[in-house]
Amino acid sequence: MYLGVDGGGTKTALVLIDRDGNIRARQRTTATYFVASGLGAVRATLHAAIAQLLSRASVAPAAVDYAFFGLPGYGEDSALSDALDALPAGSLPIGRFRVGNDMVCGWAGSLAGADGISVVAGTGSISYGERAGLSARCGGWGELFSDEGSAYWIAVRGLELYSRMSDGRLPRGPLYELFKARLALEHDLDLCARIYGQANGERAAIAQHAKLVHEAVLAGDLMALEVFARAAEELAQLVEATRCAVQFRTQETVPVSYSGGVFDHAGALMRPRLAAALAVSGANYALREPLLPPDIGAAVYAARCLSAPLSSTALERLRRQGPLGAK
Repeated sequence: MYLGVDGGGTKTALVLIDRDGNIRARQRTTATYFVASGLGAVRATLHAAIAQLLSRASVAPAAVDYAFFGLPGYGEDSALSDALDALPAGSLPIGRFRVGNDMVCGWAGSLAGADGISVVAGTGSISYGERAGLSARCGGWGELFSDEGSAYWIAVRGLELYSRMSDGRLPRGPLYELFKARLALEHDLDLCARIYGQANGERAAIAQHAKLVHEAVLAGDLMALEVFARAAEELAQLVEATRCAVQFRTQETVPVSYSGGVFDHAGALMRPRLAAALAVSGANYALREPLLPPDIGAAVYAARCLSAPLSSTALERLRRQGPLGAK
């Protein structure tokens, strides 16, 4: 059996599958972003969730052949690599797990482990691709100066629009009234208390406001629509840089898929804009719906780590076992 863990800045998803492609159990838990929560909190969260998952499946830890843990921020602080690699120890037998970046989960799920590129737009954003043994990532440098096109990035652009609409630098559109009503702002400047006080500037809490920006688009706010257009362009740049890094030739068809909360909640808005932005590059991109969710992608990758990739029959069985779940 294979265990997959798709960590995130907002939520974490776990799944246990067998090699025939049957889902034995799934579990959801809180964020596992060690930069925000600390290693100790992430370790405790993972251990509790693994215990619950295995208990639900009536499976002992020794029955897990291999596990892959995709965690946000992995590989971005070499001094912590050993500590992160050891996080699952105590929940699973030593030698039967690997820890990596959560971008791998999105890639392995969306393309079922085939060569191509996956772009993730969740709380943060990142692109990852593989071709003929080469692999590369692009983006994912964190919310302060990167994560372009992510929910956090979209939310910050929306908050910026609200502030400009409030003090007259921009004309007030539907976004203004929507933010004011949903955040229960008696006075416009109360937004500062909501963001800096109640949310404490916390990444995941701020990212949730991307949904309000999407609602503003549906209400006809053209400036909010422009935020999503710019987000699609930023994500396309990540994909293009990844294509070059893994050496897809210009005339070669490049499978591209996607995952993350931005696509889960605003996919109808984002997908055509991402396709249009990719077309501008001149490369032969083929944008495809994800085949599997990232948590199952992590389990598929776990089998690959053990040099025992799942069969096409098992992958198809996994694909049929339920809709994609938002992380």
